[in-house]
Amino acid sequence: MKELTFGWEEWVALPDLGLPAIKAKVDTGARTSALHANDIETFGSASKPKVRFNVHPIPGRRDISITCSAPLVDRREVTSSNGEAESRYVISTTLEVGGETWPIEVTLTNRDGLTSRMLLGRQALSDHISISPTEKRLQPDLSYDVYHDTRLRSQAPQRALRIAVLSREANYSTGRLVEVGEARGHTVEVIDTTRCYMAINTIAPEVHYDGKRLPRYDAVIPRIGASITPYGCAVIRQFETIGTYCVNGSDGILSSRDKLHAHQVLAAKRIGMPTTAFAASPKDTSNLMALVGTAPLIVKLLESTQGKGVVLAETKKAAESVIDAFRGLKANFLVQDFVKEAAGEDIRCLVVAGKVVAAMKRTGAEGDFRSNLHRGGSAKVVRITREERETAVRAARAFNLGLAGVDLLRSSDGPKVLEVNSSPGLEGIEKATGKDITGKLYDVIEARVKPQPVRRRRK
Repeated sequence: MKELTFGWEEWVALPDLGLPAIKAKVDTGARTSALHANDIETFGSASKPKVRFNVHPIPGRRDISITCSAPLVDRREVTSSNGEAESRYVISTTLEVGGETWPIEVTLTNRDGLTSRMLLGRQALSDHISISPTEKRLQPDLSYDVYHDTRLRSQAPQRALRIAVLSREANYSTGRLVEVGEARGHTVEVIDTTRCYMAINTIAPEVHYDGKRLPRYDAVIPRIGASITPYGCAVIRQFETIGTYCVNGSDGILSSRDKLHAHQVLAAKRIGMPTTAFAASPKDTSNLMALVGTAPLIVKLLESTQGKGVVLAETKKAAESVIDAFRGLKANFLVQDFVKEAAGEDIRCLVVAGKVVAAMKRTGAEGDFRSNLHRGGSAKVVRITREERETAVRAARAFNLGLAGVDLLRSSDGPKVLEVNSSPGLEGIEKATGKDITGKLYDVIEARVKPQPVRRRRK
């Protein structure tokens, strides 16, 4: 390592923290280095604790905030120059100056009242560094302009994230989300949606859980069951109010779960689907059926999931009987055209961030027109057409879903969207296709929470 001479102030970089330019005061009277940090919060397991914090690298610019995370090394009592003792978290990171890099330990503290965002103490000043206390910035200059550069996003290091999975079930999908996230160094916490409660106000909205305020999460992955859709979406809406990135938003989940609303959304976007009719209490059952076509017909409860509440009426008389039975139960239902050429098969396309990442063909059990895997259906990988791919992407985009399972029927006049699922199961499609879909979802989350360049202020 070459010899370096520091003045009393130098430009430095902390690349592991995503801080490409920061001014540091060199203080040989201080033993430990310190970094200005706000919103300091620990997370992770007791055996591998981590700390997350925000840094405002430019004095006076609180609108420019970089969220950092690092393994926690220690917690120490540090006495400042004014004699006050403070307990601080200690991290280890890489310091870069003049093209040279070396590891240093840094304590985290609020330096809002100080001009320098960082202080370099004796421990960070290796033997190859000499100090010229009457001069400043003897090493190459950097610039705060980097925080306005679009390359900041692509060059930012991957940091440990704190992620919440909203789920009440310990199933394959939830387990995979935890397993893959933790393998990438993130902390993934499973939160029972029904045990969340909310403080709703204009200043500091919060989400509480089991008697405590939930911490700040980098991202929330909703796995909301159909039975708790309204309350689950209220919880997601609260996270959205706080500013947390939610893979699927509350509006998209609500509209996709309501089958009537979902079909209206698809129709408005001119996305192909089976001809559908709905009425609250029509006097003439034959009229409702005529809007769809001739038998066989599908009669489907609006609240149906996993193939439950879906009936194939082979004849007009059978359709009338089913409709009358549903009416007698005061149930809301749709009547749909039966796509005969689909022959009990459908295509499940898994869409992540506007791209089809996997597709499988599902075939119903013998004698069953429903292809749901939960009802004994089978699945295998399938190659989809360009039109099917575009239809699946458009359907997911219509509901603004970051993760969606789009079910298509292959009809004689092109693909028809049967359903858009906002909490698609991952087990069937990962096993059928052999693809790491969970990993692809984390790719999107990691890219989404990277720092973004900040617009320059107008002078």
